[in-house]
Amino acid sequence: MVDAFRMHIMQTKELGTCPVRQIGGCSFFYMRISNVYIVIVVSTNANVACAFKFVVEAVALFKSYFGGSFDEDAIRNNFVLIYELLDEIMDFGYPQNLSPEILKLYITQEGVRSPFSSKPLDKPVPNATLQVTGAVGWRREGLIYKKNEVFLDIVESVNLLMSSKGSVLRCDVTGKVLMKCFLSGMPDLKLGLNDKIGLEKESQLKSRPTKSGKTIELDDVTFHQCVNLTRFNSEKTVSFVPPDGEFELMKYRITEGVNLPFRVLPTIKELGRTRMEVNVKVKSVFGAKMFALGVVIKVPVPKQTAKASFQVTSGRAKYNPSIDSLVWKIKKFPGQTESTMSAEVELISTIAEKKSWTRPPIQMEFQVPMFTASGLRVRFLKVWEKSGYNTVEWVRYITKAGSYEIRC
Repeated sequence: MVDAFRMHIMQTKELGTCPVRQIGGCSFFYMRISNVYIVIVVSTNANVACAFKFVVEAVALFKSYFGGSFDEDAIRNNFVLIYELLDEIMDFGYPQNLSPEILKLYITQEGVRSPFSSKPLDKPVPNATLQVTGAVGWRREGLIYKKNEVFLDIVESVNLLMSSKGSVLRCDVTGKVLMKCFLSGMPDLKLGLNDKIGLEKESQLKSRPTKSGKTIELDDVTFHQCVNLTRFNSEKTVSFVPPDGEFELMKYRITEGVNLPFRVLPTIKELGRTRMEVNVKVKSVFGAKMFALGVVIKVPVPKQTAKASFQVTSGRAKYNPSIDSLVWKIKKFPGQTESTMSAEVELISTIAEKKSWTRPPIQMEFQVPMFTASGLRVRFLKVWEKSGYNTVEWVRYITKAGSYEIRC
């Protein structure tokens, strides 16, 4: 198989065209990482996405053992260790546990360490079984914290393309629910959001209409492996035993009912061949008690711009010739307010035939704490643990600009 891969793929210089090749009755899936080729050979109709995911996870595992490097020297120096790891991470062609944190409990640089001999007797054996079998493979038992805390961040990026007349051409929100857990024992968490599916299920269970304000519809939801999908399908609530420390609980996308944090009204007038007038009005649509940080508006100008003079109601503006834009920066932008920038741009007159200026869109950057463009809100975050300790929960929201563009 090695010779077939080398002769048919490497020597024919067909690398990079497609990572899946069929030679005879076998399929070769391959990736190149630094100076090493990783090849998976299958003779059946295998799941290609699963195979490549396995390769990526396996490389991350090897890097964690080899001190962050994965190259020919690292493989030569750790040949025996690689064989030990391969015995654990795949059985009969089926991927098993690839978590470095768990495998490092049992496989060390010196060899296999038995959990019975290396661990104190007061820790029961089922703890090891839970992790090795993958039942709760992302968390080990016996964690103890003096202060039990949960930090939950909802981070959203708004993507917008607006026409020069103010109509929305394209708009969506991509969001992440990030968590940081410092909890003792083996807690069970339940997260409730104001999403449409969850609230409909809840109202059916309680047989009365819900009174939780705005409901939103989540699209393309992806969960961390710790989430109990069976319970989510039946109860429509996010239930999970969290990993220790920081992790990404879920990702989602929203295309309906997006609350745009800013509206931009540009007016650009070309006065002959040597002058331009630029007027930009920016309105903040979010609540008056909120504010945006690090607001940057980039207004494109022609390449032959010589200089520009500005008048702004807040912040600072300057001409940046390296990106051919007028850059207007506002450190703190309160809600329900508006700011304006007026600029007179002087252009260099060229003898050559003037090409019509294409007018690239205005780009915007910002961060708005405690605001979600989708309207997503955490209704509850409950923590159950058999010891019954008290937990402190912290919830934050932040909205950032993704591709926020306004045509001018």
